[in-house]
Amino acid sequence: MNLEQIARLSGVSRSTVSRVINNDPNVSDTTRAKVMQVVKRVNYEPNAAARGLAAGRTQVIGLVIPMGVSALFADPYFPLFTQGVSSAANARDYSVMLWLAEPEYERRQIRKIMYSGLIDGVIVASMLTNDTLVQALIEGDLPFILVGRHPTAESVNYVDVDNQSGAQTAVEHLLRLGRQRIATISGPQNMIAGVDRLAGYRRALQTAGREIDPALIAIGDNTEAGGYLGMQALLPQSPDAVFAASDAMAAGALRALRDAGRQVPEDVAVVGFDDIPFAEHSDPPLTTIRQPISRMGFVAMETLVDLIEHPEPQPRHVILPTELVIRSSCGANR
Repeated sequence: MNLEQIARLSGVSRSTVSRVINNDPNVSDTTRAKVMQVVKRVNYEPNAAARGLAAGRTQVIGLVIPMGVSALFADPYFPLFTQGVSSAANARDYSVMLWLAEPEYERRQIRKIMYSGLIDGVIVASMLTNDTLVQALIEGDLPFILVGRHPTAESVNYVDVDNQSGAQTAVEHLLRLGRQRIATISGPQNMIAGVDRLAGYRRALQTAGREIDPALIAIGDNTEAGGYLGMQALLPQSPDAVFAASDAMAAGALRALRDAGRQVPEDVAVVGFDDIPFAEHSDPPLTTIRQPISRMGFVAMETLVDLIEHPEPQPRHVILPTELVIRSSCGANR
């Protein structure tokens, strides 16, 4: 069914049907009732995309995740984050278009779609510090929000957790337990979360009057394999504790320690970051910094929709708290 067919069945013009569908007050009650009777009888559903375009909005949000398909589904963080985005979108009657921003060809395609009028705004998850896509968004006029603070542009909207404070809390906990050689497997240093969590590690040691030993710092890639390799690189330095900047890397570190015959937590205490579902059931259960992953996706979507519907020059900076969750991998029960 289309408007012309509804008009013919109702005995009115197409423009009158359009006014009824769009709740125009300049339609008589009698005419409105006649048209709506036909609409209900034939179970007519207006074309949401066409209505959105006519109104200057599509009710579609682009969600950009800077990785390929295999990495997306191997990392438990992004399904939880996407679930939060989708939940908020459903509540606000928006749809989500997912883009995986690798390889470079896909990034070029994203730029084309961004300015085609098909979307109302963009969420960029796990922002890279040198991301040309983010720079293009800054230079354009499409509403967008980053997940992770922008390192230099204060005017950019973002939702983030307090990564630096969370990492500092993790290392301070290990210091309180009397650990002397505390290592870290950092996240990628081209991602703001990786930068901030490494800064939190450094700040905790400096505040405690400890020297920072570069040999106790390994750079990982937020994958289990990266955590395994990072832990292998750290083992010759004889650490008695390690802070892994993601739970996925902590899982790899636990496996590397087992393979090397090291006991956790007796020989090496391990703390992660995220509190993804497996953390509670790892062997041993993983002490970690809990961040509200799904909530962050929900808040990012809610904030972006608010920006679209109520634009204002003041940037939105939302920082969500983290929480230390103590389990047995650090050698303490509380």
